[in-house]
Amino acid sequence: MVLTPLILDLIGVFFFAVSGSLLAARRGFDIVGSLLLGSLTGLGGGVLRDLILGVTPNAFAHPVYFLPPLLAVIAVYLFAPSVDSYKGTLLVFDAGGLALFCIVGTLKALDLGMPPVAAILLGMTTALGGGLMRDVVANQVPTLFDPKDIYAIPALLGAGLTALFWQLGFVNGWFQLGVATVVFTLRVLAMRFSWHVPKAVGPWHGNWAPRL
Repeated sequence: MVLTPLILDLIGVFFFAVSGSLLAARRGFDIVGSLLLGSLTGLGGGVLRDLILGVTPNAFAHPVYFLPPLLAVIAVYLFAPSVDSYKGTLLVFDAGGLALFCIVGTLKALDLGMPPVAAILLGMTTALGGGLMRDVVANQVPTLFDPKDIYAIPALLGAGLTALFWQLGFVNGWFQLGVATVVFTLRVLAMRFSWHVPKAVGPWHGNWAPRL
């Protein structure tokens, strides 16, 4: 089984774009706002990665990349569930995009000759960038900084596994599916059971906060 980077990328763009369009619907945006937020979410991380790599962003080199956000907007417009279930659906699609983009971003960086550590960081940038832009533009606390959730760790794990298996020569469709499944499962379980990492200040300090 072979999953080309283009296929993985387009599926990831669609998943992230759905999450952006769902958030737009939840915030009461019109359909133009839904398209813009969905496009930003689906394409933002990849554009940022490509600019860092010094190559023409895929979204501008291949117009087909604008099709998934358009399909996402139509899907949300026609089939979105009730408002009460938006958040759970949004997070599931966000987890799907995260799982695919950490693989695609890392592989592209490795194929362009970046060392493994840099490739892992760019894989995380690809996976986290769109969601971060989505939340900032929609004026809500980014999921990346939610103390009751883990977001960067699944992306780091997926990018790290991708770089490891690439070094070992095990890059194929089954490997990609396996890594994506691990990342997606970890992300969903973290949401389900409220897993989180320690805060910046130890719990023995109580509710201490610095005076700014």
